[in-house]
Amino acid sequence: MEAGAREYHSKDFEWEQLRSEIENDPSLSYHLQPPLHSQSSPSQDSLAWNNFHSTHSSGKFFKERRYLFKEFPELASCSLVLEVGCGNGSTALPILRATETARVYACDCSIEALERSKQNVCASHVEGIESRFHPFYCDFSVTPFPQWLACNYCKQFLLQCRHIPDVCCDTPTDSNVFLKDGQCCIGGVDVVTLIFTLSAVPFDRMPAAMSECFSVLKPGGLLLFRDYGLYDMTMLRFEPDQKVGNREYKRTEGTRAYFFSLDCVKNLFKGVGFVELELDYCCIKSVNRRNGKTMRRVWVHGKFQKPVQDQSMK
Repeated sequence: MEAGAREYHSKDFEWEQLRSEIENDPSLSYHLQPPLHSQSSPSQDSLAWNNFHSTHSSGKFFKERRYLFKEFPELASCSLVLEVGCGNGSTALPILRATETARVYACDCSIEALERSKQNVCASHVEGIESRFHPFYCDFSVTPFPQWLACNYCKQFLLQCRHIPDVCCDTPTDSNVFLKDGQCCIGGVDVVTLIFTLSAVPFDRMPAAMSECFSVLKPGGLLLFRDYGLYDMTMLRFEPDQKVGNREYKRTEGTRAYFFSLDCVKNLFKGVGFVELELDYCCIKSVNRRNGKTMRRVWVHGKFQKPVQDQSMK
């Protein structure tokens, strides 16, 4: 079976069995111990990701996420997508390639990543694709999304889960080349994608980051989530001195990785107003071709919706 055709949302093994093995293995007990807290500033985080994308700039590193439409078929019918943490464009490009009318607004905290994403989209040679791809700098964990995504006037309607008005009444606070003449914002988006992004955010900043995502979604809009799950192989490779928080680690180059349980994801999303549609562990077995070892990967797959009607107004 080709890699692009693999079923990613599957159950090659049971997560509870994996958890039992890990939690009863003395050599891995440090993953369960109290963390050694290590703070980092947003500027340090951005610099770390800039260095990461500069180091891994080759075409070999770039792989389109071809499983997206199997796991998130809703992407095929959406018009406005906000991709948070676009990296090198591995999520944006398949969406733009498969959907001729979709516009993707893609942000990242790394200038280097934004440059790579633009290069990869341009290199696809798909007619008209560049005009539908709008990359911009934003660290959504510390900075609100720009006003041209949803102005203050429209955002009040979006936050109240009512239909947005036909005419925006805000005066634009920031100019943007992505807007049409006389337009102060795009009125929110249909879909927000968080694909292996939230795990790079320090845990204490996650609630504010999720609130930002909620605020720019249209009523009924979806947030599509995939990220590292608790006891994934990657987590077990970290050394004790790389642990900087509960289930939170820092790589040698300074980038962070958090490993989610289902309860953690549920609480984060429900806490800002999302309704859960799907939430489960993806437990995948893959074989390393070089050494023949079987690797057990754990990811969290989730779909969440912004309510169409404000529950408090019923």
